[in-house]
Amino acid sequence: MVPALLFLFALAATAAEPPFPAKQILAAHNAIRSRVGLPPLRWSDSLAKCAQDWANTLLARKQFSHRPNSPYGENLFEIEGAPASPHEVVGDWGSEAGDYDYRSNRCHGHCGHYTQIVWRNTRSVGCAVARGRGIEIWVCNYDPPGNYIGQRPY
Repeated sequence: MVPALLFLFALAATAAEPPFPAKQILAAHNAIRSRVGLPPLRWSDSLAKCAQDWANTLLARKQFSHRPNSPYGENLFEIEGAPASPHEVVGDWGSEAGDYDYRSNRCHGHCGHYTQIVWRNTRSVGCAVARGRGIEIWVCNYDPPGNYIGQRPY
């Protein structure tokens, strides 16, 4: 009887956790947000489903572009020839912090992925990856979206 109870306890303990690699992606996002004093994002299964649909579409079409007319913020990442980890994907976006000047609220290079991660009003994120033909396409959706011209992210 004890093994059955342990099994049920293990299921209950993991049932509330997001599926792999969601936990790692969420932690990577929240580490970046914590550096600027922002509250953590929550995982959204519905945003993850939307991200998976778009990642699958991009892979099937052999395209790499943002979803048109999306109600969500969106970050994209593509890699060919090698797999990426959630930490590498979000770390790539977060590395754009060096291109963002908070004082002037200006970007000197590329910083839109970073500013979406640290957008003050964003509360939830859902991400997914599509793999095939030696390519990975990662998509993260954010709600509410960010990157409004003239507004500071935080």
